[in-house]
Amino acid sequence: MEFTFYKYQGTGNDFVMIDNRQQQFDKNNTKLVANLCDRRFGIGADGLILLENHPEWDFKMVYYNADGNESSMCGNGGRCITAFAKHLGIIQNKASFEAIDGMHHAIIESNIVKLQMQDVLSVENHPNHVFLNTGSPHHVQLETNLKELPIKEVGSKIRYGQPYNEAGSNVNFVKKLSEAVFQVRTYERGVEDETLSCGTGVTAVALAMFEIGQTKNNMVTLKTEGGDLQVSFEKDKGIYRNIWLIGPAVNVFKGTWTC
Repeated sequence: MEFTFYKYQGTGNDFVMIDNRQQQFDKNNTKLVANLCDRRFGIGADGLILLENHPEWDFKMVYYNADGNESSMCGNGGRCITAFAKHLGIIQNKASFEAIDGMHHAIIESNIVKLQMQDVLSVENHPNHVFLNTGSPHHVQLETNLKELPIKEVGSKIRYGQPYNEAGSNVNFVKKLSEAVFQVRTYERGVEDETLSCGTGVTAVALAMFEIGQTKNNMVTLKTEGGDLQVSFEKDKGIYRNIWLIGPAVNVFKGTWTC
């Protein structure tokens, strides 16, 4: 089997991207997906994304974690597949597409891609953390020293611990830098390690910080290990709406996989 792939990254969150409009990729081959994402024996990525045809909208996004399993929504992946769709000539500067959590709209301005996220209906405020679902489940907690924090060790314990257990949660560690700027480090389930950036994660952080009164701004900058992202939103009657994830999406290289 031989196919063309593209490598995209959004603030260091990287993806193998494949045009699967002809349905040639074996979507049930989890071992192949994991091999493609392997950083030593494959292409190397946090996940794999298939772009497919959609009967009504511009395209469909199918996302797999690096472990080979289909996963919940990936925000940076949604931004990158929008850039990929433009590269393929499917769209110009606007897109409407289906992902696992429903429909999304996106806008491209130069190399910046703005992705509209799903409304968030509820935010759980616990004594030491906040939990919410922004297309993927996210645990958010404030820390004072992110630089020295062993993200993989601490994150994995939370990810597999109560109340998340087997289903698990992504885990975000946050430090407030100013009224509208927060530093974020994220442990991602499926990758089972720290990633340089997580789109649904920074979205969760922005809403969580607003919810607990750490910011009064509805446009927040999130500084990840891979670069800066912005999240804008509105809160209306307890529901977060009109949520946009904003940041760069870059085509890194193109190649051919033969096996």
